[in-house]
Amino acid sequence: MNAVATHHLLTLRVENKAGVLVRVAGLFARRGYNIFSLAVAPTDDERFSRISIVVDVESAPLQQVLDQLNKLIPVVEISELHPADAHEAELLLATVSVERAAVSDLEGRCAAVGATIAERGEGAVTVSFAASPEALDAFEAELATYPIRELQRTGRIGLPKLTAAR
Repeated sequence: MNAVATHHLLTLRVENKAGVLVRVAGLFARRGYNIFSLAVAPTDDERFSRISIVVDVESAPLQQVLDQLNKLIPVVEISELHPADAHEAELLLATVSVERAAVSDLEGRCAAVGATIAERGEGAVTVSFAASPEALDAFEAELATYPIRELQRTGRIGLPKLTAAR
């Protein structure tokens, strides 16, 4: 998943109520906006969830997307995260077929990039890797040298970088 200039990462803090995700996704669908990736999770405050949306601004101007999101009652806060000002990450889980003799090679490849072996099974290994989308793209290409049984990526999430204390 390559992030290009036409994709913007928006984070929404929304009320943690039934139907909020449907309302946000419905807004995009009704207006023909393209969502490149979507991730939703609770926050440290049980009243709120955070929705991370990578928006394709080729399908609609960014300001129009923000204006429409601001009209939704359950949306408490919207932030656009610029790559230079944010920590962005994505998670990849993959199960690959691997012969016993090749497991140490796969372990070395994982260690070189910071990926971990989540599980070993008979003739297969599941790996986990959290990093930038670009790093995951490169790692996924390396994994393609093994037969991939299953692969799942979460989509980008992000938080603003901390500012230096003055």
